[in-house]
Amino acid sequence: MADTRTEYTNVITICRDIFEKKTKDYGTAWRILRPSSLTDQIFIKAQRIRTIQETGKNKVGESVEDEFIAIVNYCIMAIIQCNETQLKKLELDPVEAVQLYNKYATEAFELMEKKNHDYGEAWRDMRVSSLTDLILQKILRVKQIEDNSGKTLISEGVDANYFDMLNYAVFALIHLQEEK
Repeated sequence: MADTRTEYTNVITICRDIFEKKTKDYGTAWRILRPSSLTDQIFIKAQRIRTIQETGKNKVGESVEDEFIAIVNYCIMAIIQCNETQLKKLELDPVEAVQLYNKYATEAFELMEKKNHDYGEAWRDMRVSSLTDLILQKILRVKQIEDNSGKTLISEGVDANYFDMLNYAVFALIHLQEEK
């Protein structure tokens, strides 16, 4: 588990660095997006990963790793949008944006540790393609919940699915780093 903590933290550091740099370049323009739009962005990224995995061809040039990083960052943006409803301004100070990023990245890390304990790090024996499929499944669940106006009968809400997708993407990035 100690290796997982280190590997997870290293991946999040890479993702946060990109988030920080893009925040300096673009500001927090993503704040205009509704959670459903962020869900669609995550879908586009995951679908592209799956297409590359199935065809073995990458014509755009952005790597699968870049797409998993984007999934991590879009998930955190979506979690912020869902939970920080008191924030009315669209443009956040870069420091505030990173603080929110860190808050939810920490929550995701803590969730990962709990699930890793209970599941015995089963993700380590999974293929990256399976993690991609699980992300796509979670996206379809989120879309259904969004189409149901956020209501569920017995299922966890949108938040839990974003956290799971984030963690699956981190696991995929750990696997991809190990393959290099």
